[in-house]
Amino acid sequence: MAEIKLQVKNLTKIFPAKNKKENTVTALSDINLEVRESEFVVIVGPSGCGKSTLLNIIGGLEEATEGEVWLEGKVVCEPGADRGMVFQGYSLFPWLTVQKNVEFGLKMKRLPAKEQSRIAGEYIKMVGLSGFENALPKQLSGGMKQRVAIARTLANHPEMLLMDEPFGALDAQTRVVMQELLAKISRETKNTILFITHDIDEAILLGSRIYVMSRRPGTIREVLDVDIPGERNHEMMVKPEFLELKRKIMDMLWQESQEAAME
Repeated sequence: MAEIKLQVKNLTKIFPAKNKKENTVTALSDINLEVRESEFVVIVGPSGCGKSTLLNIIGGLEEATEGEVWLEGKVVCEPGADRGMVFQGYSLFPWLTVQKNVEFGLKMKRLPAKEQSRIAGEYIKMVGLSGFENALPKQLSGGMKQRVAIARTLANHPEMLLMDEPFGALDAQTRVVMQELLAKISRETKNTILFITHDIDEAILLGSRIYVMSRRPGTIREVLDVDIPGERNHEMMVKPEFLELKRKIMDMLWQESQEAAME
């Protein structure tokens, strides 16, 4: 079995009251999870359960109230190049071309210009954007912009990718295309990935394991293995094993939503 890359231990996040009349808000309560080397783990849960807060803590963008995050045997205390983050917003530099956007992190590392160009070209080709190296972000579709964002992150060779609803703003057809592309990249690069989504189909299509979260305060309700034979693509979505797992997760999230509505 592969070594553990990431561990989240007994993590709780409490936000302070905004004013004296309000109580504190517990966003996450006693979260424990792990991601192994080259594993694609997905976190799915109802809206407001703290998925993005958890990813931000793992990314070093927020501090936990209690508990710890360990990556490669070291406690995470701040952002670092060992974690590449991809968000729903593309965060591209609008004045830079596709090539220069992907080269940006390599430039910050002070790599030689020829090496920057070579590495960027490799990942631009991997995400299917050969021929668009000189295009500006405004000339690209949403799906193409997200491809650039993924290529830029991969080019920096992080220890793991943290992805927060990266395809959430895309139309349904483009979203499936991007899911299949990411599944292909994952197979080829063996990257370790932690992926946040509210989309059950997406979670099953991409993940080797799925952490299902409860309503707020977010806890880990269940951990599910995705053991469906065949290639990860849209054809997988009509298999009986896929539909059975989807129904199981839907039932959990429906129950969480119903209980939240009665509180």
